[in-house]
Amino acid sequence: MIAFELMETTSSGVAQVLHTLATTPLAEPAPKGIDTNGVVTFFASKIAPILLAVLGVIFIGRASRGEISKVLTSSAIAIVGLAFIAGAATLFFIGDYLIDLIFE
Repeated sequence: MIAFELMETTSSGVAQVLHTLATTPLAEPAPKGIDTNGVVTFFASKIAPILLAVLGVIFIGRASRGEISKVLTSSAIAIVGLAFIAGAATLFFIGDYLIDLIFE
């Protein structure tokens, strides 16, 4: 009698474990590459505004100390740097368009 009860308890426990394993979702497949769009979006939306705010605070601090020439020089360098970044993004899209045009 005790053996039968022990067998029933064990079989119900094993059934619960098997049911739990059967309903557990499998792991997601590993990503095949780096999500560059997500990285660029994160940088453009989170990091760039913080860096521009830091530059603004530095420029305001220098201007308040009377270092206007350094502020103008730094501002010009920052604007040229932003122009290079915008140019690189534009060339990326133009290059993508040209590749699509040539290889279609």
